[in-house]
Amino acid sequence: MQDSAFKYRWFVKEDFNGFFGLMFDNITVMSFLSGLLIFVFQYPAEIVYSKMLPGTALGVLVGDVIYTIMAFKLAKRTKNNNVTAMPLGLDTPSTIGITLTVLGPAFIYLKGKGMSPSDAAMMTWYIGMATMVLIGIIKLIFSFIGGWIQKIVPQAGLLGSLAGIGLALIGFVPLVDVFGMPVIGLLSLGLILYTLVAKIDLPKKFPGVFAAILFGTILYYILAPLNLLGVPFSPPSSPLHFGFPIPTLGFINGFGEALRYLPIAFPFAILTIVGGINTTESAKVAGDDYNTRNILLTEAISTLIAGIFGGVAQTTPYIGQPAYKEMGSRAGYTLLTGVFIGLGGILGYTSFIIELIPRAILAPILIFVALDIIVQAFIASPKKHAPAVAFAFFPIVARLLQIKLSNTDWVPLENFNKAIVATGKSLPEMLVTVALGNGFILTAMLWGGFLATMIDRQLKKCSAFLVLIAVLTFFGLIHSALPEGSMYLPWTLPISLQAVPYQFTAGYLVLALMIFGLSYTIKGQEVIPG
Repeated sequence: MQDSAFKYRWFVKEDFNGFFGLMFDNITVMSFLSGLLIFVFQYPAEIVYSKMLPGTALGVLVGDVIYTIMAFKLAKRTKNNNVTAMPLGLDTPSTIGITLTVLGPAFIYLKGKGMSPSDAAMMTWYIGMATMVLIGIIKLIFSFIGGWIQKIVPQAGLLGSLAGIGLALIGFVPLVDVFGMPVIGLLSLGLILYTLVAKIDLPKKFPGVFAAILFGTILYYILAPLNLLGVPFSPPSSPLHFGFPIPTLGFINGFGEALRYLPIAFPFAILTIVGGINTTESAKVAGDDYNTRNILLTEAISTLIAGIFGGVAQTTPYIGQPAYKEMGSRAGYTLLTGVFIGLGGILGYTSFIIELIPRAILAPILIFVALDIIVQAFIASPKKHAPAVAFAFFPIVARLLQIKLSNTDWVPLENFNKAIVATGKSLPEMLVTVALGNGFILTAMLWGGFLATMIDRQLKKCSAFLVLIAVLTFFGLIHSALPEGSMYLPWTLPISLQAVPYQFTAGYLVLALMIFGLSYTIKGQEVIPG
């Protein structure tokens, strides 16, 4: 009788707070995906809004609906009326990372090969879909062995690589947008820092994210028409881009090219699996004991569905489940978010919102995400591993430099190619920067891993990390000498580029041999406290 009498109160007024937070997180990520492609890479807006976003939004809808159902089942099983659903949305690091390092460069590369902009745009879409399908397959497989990855790679490597993305891609790129319109940008940033970082409530506990967007947008439409923001005002004129997501095999056309970007896509998939495990653990601590494998399988399936239906960004459970629980949300906020984002991609109002709200106003949300990721990397890792976390930042910084330097609007292609093969007393700076940035996620994970094991005096394991890095370097899975980051057999490279695989590989092997030898010394076998 008690079982039949139990009724889960799945929707409460606090779900609206959770909805605004989760919904605007997703809108912000979509905004940067769209803005980077359209304004940085001059990608056709129509394809972004009518083909990419509908499938991407469908992945969010599917994942959030499944997580909502899981909340109902958990509440019924535990007889707990205070269950909070797991939040799911677009993964910020990989969405921005893949936009900057896969979609945008692929579009430029294809145009450089002689394709028309429209044909290059369609092929780029196929590549994006294929990348999502590959990531979905990887996540399906690794959802069963994600715990093994956590045991093999030190936390400093996993979190350090993510924090490096937070610093260079998620944080710095939006910061430029904030100061592109500093009056409204700093207002929005200030409200985000005030409410989310300093954790000070606004009067009447008005939601901080909603306040930053609302007041920033109002101020923009007051000042911009008066030419008081330093930039020309252009009222939103974007029509509703209707685009019903339809399953397509178009991604097969992009598989060949997508494989070239696998060194970038693979680590992003692994990071969301590890993040999903951490998120589930944090939810358990907060009182909601979800099945880890079901959480991981859901994000894998929703990513796979997104790719098959035209999406170009992967979904993941958000680490902030305890925060949504603390604000009182149940399961209504995930259902609202999934339906709002899903229908927005289909009916086109998502693209209208993206056009309506300037990026300078949405950017502070990503800056907060970046700060949170960076801080958590240091807090969650052992104190002695802090140098390893910081060391993992460098490949991502190199990648950011490469993205900027390879922009032909800034550096003519002829000058870029000349700088790569310039001669001197050492390898050309431009070539080294390109090589350090290629495969940046995997490089960062492995750099953080080998330094963490060195700090722990696990020197044989450290040397094994270095040998693995050397092997991956030799074939271009990381440190590719080619500007587009492709894998290769090193002897097939132009002579001017062969020094990278041979010299980098030799350097890592020499270091591995030295560390292995030192592992037999007395000092090399000491164990230091955490």
